[in-house]
Amino acid sequence: QVQLVESGGGLVQAGGSLRLSCAASGRTFSLYAMGWFRQAPGKEREFVSVIRRSAGNTYYAASVKGRFTISRDNAKNTVYLQMNSLVPEDTALYYCAARVSVGVTTTPSDYAYWGQGTQVTVSS
Repeated sequence: QVQLVESGGGLVQAGGSLRLSCAASGRTFSLYAMGWFRQAPGKEREFVSVIRRSAGNTYYAASVKGRFTISRDNAKNTVYLQMNSLVPEDTALYYCAARVSVGVTTTPSDYAYWGQGTQVTVSS
């Protein structure tokens, strides 16, 4: 089993920045990729970004590319999401997710482990 704990959410004005962290514990050696999804009220959960733990390849949703940066510190079993130039449309509950199977996907159901989520609110 793997446990994921997110931190770093909060309230920020449009144009501001936040950095989210996701600390993994348990059988972390089994993880292939870790990523971030978000869910706004009344909307489906959507892909934000993902990183392969070993090679470090990164992938982003079109809506955040150029503004968000995902990174990892394998020694700390932690993944980060640096969010810059935030806009009100980025307001959502942000979830950390981890995948053990080989391959990178943007489908939430392909990720076996999930954190509880951290709220990000961007005011206009």
